[in-house]
Amino acid sequence: MSLEKVAVLVAAAGAGWEAEALEGLGRSASVAVSRRCVDLTDLLATASTGTARVVVLSPTLPWLDADSVASLRGLGLGLVVVAAPSDLLEGDPERLRRLGIEHLLTVAEIGSLTESVLAASTDTPLDAPLDPLVDLVPRAAPGRVVAVWGPTGSPGRTTVAIGIASAVAQAGHEVLLLDVDAYGGAVAQHLGVLDDASGLLAAVRAANTGQLDAQRLAALALQVHDRLRVLTGLPRPDRWPEVRPVAFAELLDEAARAVPWSVLDVGFSLEVEPVDPFGSTAPQRNEMTLASLGRADEVVVVGAADPVGLARLARGLVELRTLLPGVRPRVVVNRTRSSLGWSEREMQGMVEGFGTPLGVHFLPDDRPAADRALMAGRTLAESGDSTLRTAMSVLAGAVAGAPDPPRRRRRLGLRRRG
Repeated sequence: MSLEKVAVLVAAAGAGWEAEALEGLGRSASVAVSRRCVDLTDLLATASTGTARVVVLSPTLPWLDADSVASLRGLGLGLVVVAAPSDLLEGDPERLRRLGIEHLLTVAEIGSLTESVLAASTDTPLDAPLDPLVDLVPRAAPGRVVAVWGPTGSPGRTTVAIGIASAVAQAGHEVLLLDVDAYGGAVAQHLGVLDDASGLLAAVRAANTGQLDAQRLAALALQVHDRLRVLTGLPRPDRWPEVRPVAFAELLDEAARAVPWSVLDVGFSLEVEPVDPFGSTAPQRNEMTLASLGRADEVVVVGAADPVGLARLARGLVELRTLLPGVRPRVVVNRTRSSLGWSEREMQGMVEGFGTPLGVHFLPDDRPAADRALMAGRTLAESGDSTLRTAMSVLAGAVAGAPDPPRRRRRLGLRRRG
C-alpha cells in the first residue's frame, strides 16, 4: 500500500536554484510538485483550491509580506523558503521569522529540501486572520497593555488614555501611547504634535514586511515626555484599510515586548461585520478596536455622566460583555457634576447593574483644566494642579497597581521625533 505524496507548490520567482529543487523533489517518493506558480497572485489562487500542503518559495517573491504569508498559512499550507546568499541581507532570517516562516534553507542546503518539506507539511496551520477576537499567545515577559474604550458620543476616551499614559510615565515607567482609533483619532491634536506622518501606518507597514522591532518602533514614535512616546494615528479616517490585521497584531505584540506599558486609545464601534460567505478576506473597519480589546490585559471603559452618556455606557457594557465574556473592565464615569443631581453611589449602582467591573472611578467636569491642557498641547500632568489631574492620578494609580489578570490565549508646540 503506497503512502499519499505531499503535494507541493513552487514559487521561485526565477531564482537560479529552482531547477535543482524541482529535480530533487521529483526524485522523492514522498513528495510531488503540483504546480510552478509564476507570481504571488498565481500562488494564492492555486493555494485556495486546497490541492497542496506545502509551498517552496523564494524570499524575493514580489509582494511577499505578513498578510500573504498569513493567507497561505490560513489555507493550511506549510512554508519553506530557499534563499541564495545574495537574497539574504543582515537580519533577514529574523525578518522572515516575524512574517511567520520557520523553515529557511540556503542554496547550499538544498539537498535537504525534501526533509524540510515533509517537516513543514506537519506544521499546525494558522487560522485565517478574519476574527479579531482570537486569543493571542503571550510572549516572554511581555509589557502590560491597557485599552481605553468607550461608546459613541465623545465621552472622553482620548483624555483618559492620555491621562493614564502620562501619569504612569511620571511614576517612572516607560510608556507607549498608541492612537488606534479608526474613526478619528485625536491624540496628536491633544498633545500639540505637528507631524503629518502617521506613526501607526509606518509601523504596520514595517510589520507587514517583517521589519518592525523595538528600535524601529521607538524611531517611529514621538517623544513627548522623558518616559512617554506616542504613536500617532491615521491622518484621515478613510485610510483605515491600510492597517492590515496581521501587521496590526504584530504591532501590538512588538509594543508589549518593547515597553513595560502600552496604552491604546481605541475607536468606539464594536460592530462585527458578518463573514463573507464567498470567503473574502477584506479588512473590517473595527478590527483595530476588537483586536486591541482582545489583546489588552486591562480594559478601561469611559462613559459620560449625563443621562445620554450613562445610557450609552450601559449599552456599551452589555455589548462588551457579549463580545468578551471573560473581561472585567474598569469603568470611568467622566464629567461628573453636582448639577446632574446624581450621587456617585447612584451612578456606581447603575454601572454595577450591567456587570462586575474591577472598579468604578469618577472624573470631575473640570473644563478649565481640560481646556488649559488642550490649548497648550500638554498633558494634564504638565498643566498644573487641578481636581481633574488629581482624579486622573488616582485612576492611573489603580490601573498601574492592579494585579495582572490571567492572560487569555487566543503589540507645548512642536513635538520632536526621537
